[in-house]
Formats: sequence, structure tokens, C-alpha cells
Amino acid sequence: MFLSEASPSKGSTKKPKRVGRGPGSGHGKTACKGEKGQRSRSGHSLMAGFEGGQMPLKRRVPKRGFKNPSRVEFQVVNLEALSRFSAGAAVDAKALHRARLIASADRPVKVLGRGAVDRALEVTVDAFSASAREAIEKAGGKAQTRQP
Repeated sequence: MFLSEASPSKGSTKKPKRVGRGPGSGHGKTACKGEKGQRSRSGHSLMAGFEGGQMPLKRRVPKRGFKNPSRVEFQVVNLEALSRFSAGAAVDAKALHRARLIASADRPVKVLGRGAVDRALEVTVDAFSASAREAIEKAGGKAQTRQP
């Protein structure tokens, strides 16, 4: 079978509604657009959120809170999750991503101190909690922050 021979399975596609093709079609005259008004005219388009001139919802509802534009949102990994790695392993964002402990190797990673680590690991991530850094070094490993 070739790509040129591929077709959608039977019943999965529908033909478009043919409108404005005379009264016998049942969709003649106004072509399913109703009578008069902005939406019946050709070339009409409304901005998303336009409510006919009344004050739109997004402007009626008050603003609340503050969103810090310089906030760094870390992907969090706890010490107990590092038990997947063998002793002496180099653990970085790519290794954590391959082990499916974080969603993306490109976003910043922080190791937190929940759980325990029982083997020497060389961990290189963006940030550590104080307890996590202490536990990794106590187990004989290295806790290094990644350089940007």
C-alpha cells in the first residue's frame, strides 16, 4: 500500500453542507445565516470575547493578586527518587528526564530533602535545599549547581 492510496475509513468523514444553492436544497435564500445582521453579511468577523458593545467579561471582573515576572519555577525531585540511580552515577537534568522523574530537561530542577540517599551520587542540578545537599554529601556524593 502506498501513501497515495490511503483514504479515511468509511463513515469517518462527512461532506460539507452545500448552502445557497436554491430553494430545492432546503438551504437556499439566506444560506443558513438567518435574516439581517452583522453575522449574515459577507466578510464579517468579530474579535474573540466581543459581546456586542457591552463591557466584556474580562474587563468587568476585577484584577486580583500579583504575578512575579521573574519567578523561577523549579521541577522538584526528592532524595528518595534518586535511589533509582546506581552508586557513582552522574545525575543531571537529562538523566532525571530519561528516568521520567521530571517533565523536561530544559527547565530548572531542584532537589529537596524528603527521604534518604544511601549511595554516593554526583548530582548536578540548578538548586538544592540545605538538607538535600547535606544528605548527598554525607553519603559520599557531590552536590553541584549547574552553571547557566
